[in-house]
Amino acid sequence: MRYQLRRRLLGRPRTAREKLWAWLGPALVALIGGILRFWDLGRPHQLIFDETYYVKEGWSLIQYGIERQQNIFGSQSDNLFTMGSPQVYGSQADFVVHPPFGKWVIGFFEWIFGIDSSFGWRVGVALAGTIAIYLIGRCAWHLFRSPLLATLASILLCFEGTAFVMSRVSILDGLVMFWPLAAFAALLADRDRSRRILADKVAAVRESGGSVAALGPWLGWRPWRWVAAVCLGLGMATKWSDGFYLAIFGLMTVWWDLGARRAAGVRNWIAGTFLKDALPAMVKLVGVSVLTYLLCWIGWFRSDDGYDRHWAAANPATQDSGFSPDSSLFAWLPDTLRSLWQYHIEMYNSAKSITSEHPYMSNPWSWILQTRPTSFFYESPGKDAGCTVDQCSKAVTSLGNPLIWWFGAIALVICIFYWLFGRDWRAGAIVGGVMAGWLPWFSYQDRTIFTFYSVVFVPYIVLACVFVLGLVLGAPDASVRRVRAGRIAVGSFTVLTVALFVFFWPIWTAQVIPYTHWQARMWLPSWI
Repeated sequence: MRYQLRRRLLGRPRTAREKLWAWLGPALVALIGGILRFWDLGRPHQLIFDETYYVKEGWSLIQYGIERQQNIFGSQSDNLFTMGSPQVYGSQADFVVHPPFGKWVIGFFEWIFGIDSSFGWRVGVALAGTIAIYLIGRCAWHLFRSPLLATLASILLCFEGTAFVMSRVSILDGLVMFWPLAAFAALLADRDRSRRILADKVAAVRESGGSVAALGPWLGWRPWRWVAAVCLGLGMATKWSDGFYLAIFGLMTVWWDLGARRAAGVRNWIAGTFLKDALPAMVKLVGVSVLTYLLCWIGWFRSDDGYDRHWAAANPATQDSGFSPDSSLFAWLPDTLRSLWQYHIEMYNSAKSITSEHPYMSNPWSWILQTRPTSFFYESPGKDAGCTVDQCSKAVTSLGNPLIWWFGAIALVICIFYWLFGRDWRAGAIVGGVMAGWLPWFSYQDRTIFTFYSVVFVPYIVLACVFVLGLVLGAPDASVRRVRAGRIAVGSFTVLTVALFVFFWPIWTAQVIPYTHWQARMWLPSWI
């Protein structure tokens, strides 16, 4: 009975060989991805795009515990910082619109390698991007139970352009992608572990001649959920947009519990899920992630000069203002938390009001097809800077691998179909990952936003591709001819993905190439 229940809840048991390659395959690909990401990581040796904010803010956190104003030397601040001069900060706290954790990560590696090392600026983000290659392989293993598809997922993320570029630029979004992916992997591991426990407990009761409790058994402390909660808290402490993953993944994991109790034959499976799974999940995921988020503000809490640090002292909670930090309803809150609350209000209002024109701003509708990539860096070097022809280009462009994104758009539609009409939980999980990272931006279409924000849902676009490529491979019992055709198709897709990576490599890594070669890579006018 135990074997039958496990098979019903988890599918066919995998062999030791399959499990081994589900670890080794993604690990080997991650090693390759790490070499690609760390190779010449310091190129170009200058602050590009939003590195001018996050790199200097990271070092400010290391030095002062808070972000200080950094424009006292105007346009010369970047050059001074690049040359190793830390004297670019004023004495006043800076107002920033993103929480500090991602900048703490950047600053930590600046502390190790020195602020004059552009490699050091970027190594933390590159490390996260490399680990993500391995994590997506583990996610694919839990989803598809195939070491081949697990390795394929790692390959596609390894050679995906947006993920690659965002692993080599020291801005926050590579980390914004990493933490929800780590949480997703943890929740998938929790799904497998909790289903094994459920099957074993139900089988043990039935084999002993007893009857299963109406609500079903408790499933223990579920440590992977704690891990997921910490990861989601770190994601939100990097950028608030990761909060949507807390909502979607929280609902998703409870939905999985609902299906598990029903499949195990628990009589009151709805009530059992609510009382024994949903309520503990809410406490763990929400409570631990919020606590983790607050802990990431430790520098601000410990400071005496952080922005709005003493706002509450000047604004006592005596007002009849309803839901606001100066309302008498919240007089019980410590002044520190009321001040932080006010700071968050100002951060949100400032962030949503950023509507100034930018040549590379884009609409979320265009992200799925990568029709307006973001140019992070562009120069036209002369012959004294490595150019061997009349005109050259040197660029870093956050352009996704076109094959993955264009095929991924179709794959996403197929996943939606399988989720809605085939009730395929794997397709639903993939769709949820894309929607949590993409849909919220449609509420801010009038804001200055960019295509590289799509990096947060790149892993789920990759998983959508793998889902469909798995269908193309065919079932294990398919005919030899069908299997051969599927393998040729999937192999060709993989080879073409790698070939496109090689083709676009120069404009992802600031290589000096003839201007005509740069033009050849601008397939669409909107890419320029």
